[in-house]
Amino acid sequence: MEQRAELVAACRRWARGPVPFRHTVLPSGGVMSVRTVCLGWHWQPYRYARTADDVNGARVAAFPDWLGDLGRAAVAEAYGDEDAARAFAPDTALINFYDDAARMGMHQDKEERSGAPVVSLSIGARCVFRFGNTEGRGQPYTDVELASGDLFVFGGPSRFAFHGVPKVYTGTADPAAGLRAGRLNLTLRETGMASGDA
Repeated sequence: MEQRAELVAACRRWARGPVPFRHTVLPSGGVMSVRTVCLGWHWQPYRYARTADDVNGARVAAFPDWLGDLGRAAVAEAYGDEDAARAFAPDTALINFYDDAARMGMHQDKEERSGAPVVSLSIGARCVFRFGNTEGRGQPYTDVELASGDLFVFGGPSRFAFHGVPKVYTGTADPAAGLRAGRLNLTLRETGMASGDA
């Protein structure tokens, strides 16, 4: 519980900037219902950069070493493989805040040049996490309920599976972690990009 509260406090700091939480505008003109802030590398559809040119042009906050350690611990636990954990070198975090009405459509995390796993941590309200196939947005998929504190690691053949969040459960937040409403999702990723790629 203490670690969740510390993560919520850190997310609040990161949300203030240098690049603040924003609703991402998609190339189609649609606006994502989640609010997002990035660390290390800024994600905008459908690429990474060091600066948030679609927000305020500022360089994003650094990706902290301790968050990378958390990701490696998650990979070690999920894979039961210390070598895989040591090899995991996340350099970006996408932090999404879902209010009770927010959703995330089915999508692939495919802008990364690395095939390393994605580590997803949920804090706050419970949600339905829809984990699909690698071929398309439709069935087959599996709906899994994620609660505050749940970790989800996807890699290997499932690394590029379509996934989304069709529902957040109202009234299930985690006040003890510092969230009276809504859900935070932190995804830790290895972009495979070098500093000169910015």
